[in-house]
Amino acid sequence: MNFRIGVAIITAAVAAAVVGPVSPGHAANIIDEWASVKAPPPPALKPVTVDPKTTALLMLDFVKPGCNAERRPRCLETVPAVKKLLTEARGKGMMVIYTGYGKIPKTDVLPELAPTASEPYLLSFLNKYLGTDLEKMLKDKGIQTVITVGTAAHGAVIITASESASRGFKVIVPVDGMSAESTYAEQYTAWHLANAPVIASKITLTKIDMIKF
Repeated sequence: MNFRIGVAIITAAVAAAVVGPVSPGHAANIIDEWASVKAPPPPALKPVTVDPKTTALLMLDFVKPGCNAERRPRCLETVPAVKKLLTEARGKGMMVIYTGYGKIPKTDVLPELAPTASEPYLLSFLNKYLGTDLEKMLKDKGIQTVITVGTAAHGAVIITASESASRGFKVIVPVDGMSAESTYAEQYTAWHLANAPVIASKITLTKIDMIKF
């Protein structure tokens, strides 16, 4: 056998063994398979009991430019439930921290959820730890658990909740306290937080009326 031909045959055989058989018609990537993807069952929502002394409520981006009927009406729909949670948290003396983004002032928080004079308001974009003293503020108060509500689910909520878990905090995310422009964005946020490697073990999905103090 010609040496070059022999080498070519061996190379082809090795490549085939590594790659494996190619199935005709098999989609090569998620874009090709997009229409055939079936949503998994929803993650379980669990009741939680928190210690107000070691728990903080993070109120992410409930500001007029991002939470309104034109841009994100689903955010407005969460306000009554979030207000109930906020009232209960304050009644238990819990730490409450607000965030905004860009240069949006504290006065632009929705009136129904407006912070008190003593409640901090931090400016950052998606990761609320970035460029702020959020971690220091939490640890200085002995906070071990953060309840995270806000908008957008697929922005500030998913990234800040993930970052909280990565920094060692227990994270509680009430699914009726987060919002986005679409139900799909909220759905994949819930799925990600419940299933992401490493951080999912530190994150609990729940509903506001399933949180006890």
